[in-house]
Amino acid sequence: MWWKKPKQLPEFWQRYLTLMDSPPPKSLEEKTFVVLDTETTGFHPKKDRIISFGAIKVRNNSIILADCIEFYIAQDHYDAQSAPIHGILQSETKNQLNELEALEKIIDYLANHYIVAHHAGFDVRMINQALKRHGLSPLKNKVFDTGYLHRKSLIHSPLVDRDKIYSLDELAEKYDIPKKDRHTALGDAYITALLFLKISHHIKEKDKRLLYR
Repeated sequence: MWWKKPKQLPEFWQRYLTLMDSPPPKSLEEKTFVVLDTETTGFHPKKDRIISFGAIKVRNNSIILADCIEFYIAQDHYDAQSAPIHGILQSETKNQLNELEALEKIIDYLANHYIVAHHAGFDVRMINQALKRHGLSPLKNKVFDTGYLHRKSLIHSPLVDRDKIYSLDELAEKYDIPKKDRHTALGDAYITALLFLKISHHIKEKDKRLLYR
């Protein structure tokens, strides 16, 4: 009987799986958080695509400005209705990668660090769908959502709506964070990183287990 040869995993994915076997640092000060954002062709993870990706690292309560990435992904699938939001056109040519090249950059940058994003479930689903298209399994990193963390930081009071879903704009205004470069992947990642630092300050005082676990 002929047996189908197992598909060889890309080298970057093998590196990632090896790193994910390593235990994360125990101390909060030693943990690295990758704050990321995806700009997409739409809001349906299965049919839409990532247009651009931006990310920056946070460690020991500091944003590592020298260690950030942003790039654009060449598109076969495109929804012109989303262009007014993120300003990226189908003809955009700067720093374009194909999807597999983009995934290699994303996975190497994430390594075994923790992921932070606003409405993180959407960004992670978009990345996971891209991985699935190339025969790879979902991300294994622990994920933190700044919207969820904000709600957990609120006091328990009948006057406080702890179930409200806050947009990034709303929380940026609430925490007095400038919204420069909003709706660019790296710009939104930077705003989210500032938001994460401000929220985590309150979280650490109230319930450190949220960030230590």
